[in-house]
Amino acid sequence: MHGQTLSGWLLVALCAATGAYCLLRLRGGRGEHREEAAGEALMAFGMAAMAVPAAVLAPPAWGWVLYAAVFGGAALRGLWQARAGVVHAHHVVGSLAMVYMALAMAPGGGAPGHAGHTAGYAAGGVPLLTGALLLYYAAYVLRSGVRLMPVAAGRAGTGAAAGTGGATGTGGAAGRGARPELVPACRVAMGLGMIAMLLTL
Repeated sequence: MHGQTLSGWLLVALCAATGAYCLLRLRGGRGEHREEAAGEALMAFGMAAMAVPAAVLAPPAWGWVLYAAVFGGAALRGLWQARAGVVHAHHVVGSLAMVYMALAMAPGGGAPGHAGHTAGYAAGGVPLLTGALLLYYAAYVLRSGVRLMPVAAGRAGTGAAAGTGGATGTGGAAGRGARPELVPACRVAMGLGMIAMLLTL
């Protein structure tokens, strides 16, 4: 029980820190990058709230309805904006995954120990869907992790020349406290957090 509570708090801290960084990006971002930062902030804080150990703060019986409504709305908005290429499909998948986990939290449909928040409910989740989401996020983490690898020395000049433009394009918040080079690291952290939560279903 103690280990489960500790892991839950670690996940809360990871997601909350990621959400705080996304808010920094949101302050200085524009257009598509602002939408991207807002979607990731919502996802990060939603994951942090869902991961709070039930031994410390038991979720209300209607909590799963709130999560499903918020992220269902985010998924619909993302689908609408995706038509214009404003939102990436990954954000829609993430919102739908949060809806799926919220439904698994429903009384009679939750998974015991889901980040400490669904203890006492019957085991839930569709194994095939859970497995597909796990594979998706594993691939996403690997892909995002590759972007954390150092740039080859031969490309250093090009990277330096593009550094300013890349910082602006990533979130436009380079001068406002956000560090655009941390974006891939935050995405890896969120992907790993999602994997940890899905593994409990």
